[in-house]
Amino acid sequence: MKRRERGGFWVGLTATILYPITWLLARRRVSGGEIPAEGPALLIMNHPSLLDPVFDAVFVHGRGRVPRFLAKHSLWRLPLVGSAFRATDQIPVYRGTSAAGDSLRAADTALEKDRVVVIYPEGTLTHDPDGWPVLGRTGAVRLALSNDVPIIPIVRWGTKAILHKGRFRPLPRRTVAYLIGEPLDLSAFRARPVDKELLQEVTDLVLLRLQELLAVLRGETPPGLPQTGQAA
Repeated sequence: MKRRERGGFWVGLTATILYPITWLLARRRVSGGEIPAEGPALLIMNHPSLLDPVFDAVFVHGRGRVPRFLAKHSLWRLPLVGSAFRATDQIPVYRGTSAAGDSLRAADTALEKDRVVVIYPEGTLTHDPDGWPVLGRTGAVRLALSNDVPIIPIVRWGTKAILHKGRFRPLPRRTVAYLIGEPLDLSAFRARPVDKELLQEVTDLVLLRLQELLAVLRGETPPGLPQTGQAA
């Protein structure tokens, strides 16, 4: 039997709520590699729908781990949601403030404690109308380069058909498919100084790898990255 990471009362309560919701909305199909059963791991994922964190939480928990997400700090102000986020050690992101760096330090600490951290490299919903990951921020890459842990690219497809731009379409029941990629090897980059050029190069690598995996799920040709480069 697969050993499950202990999460406590709030993780159990959240799972009790989210598992039935995701089951009602979609079937799940998972292929590819594995998430480590123990120890730290950084999961880098695409983000086409507001439903992604809900499905991703169930996906990671179903593999015996408790996910820690980086999420907008405004969510911590919501009744019940904020309490659940604090109790389950989720990580608030204070973008555009003097506390912006605190989220990466908190993520570093979570990885040091052998946690699984989930991050969306685009930092928000994808700007691509077709749902491809095309414009990354540097946070995910900074976190990946500063921690010698498994860095696993994972893509999911199907949530956009359920909820996109405020349009909620629960019927017919969909399939949400996951593809777990092989861990990224960033060893060649770790000896280099962390500057704008390096962050750009590794961000491009991460986004292109996510596109490659997503192309397998979708059976389509990925679009590549815009010539204008990535967001800071």
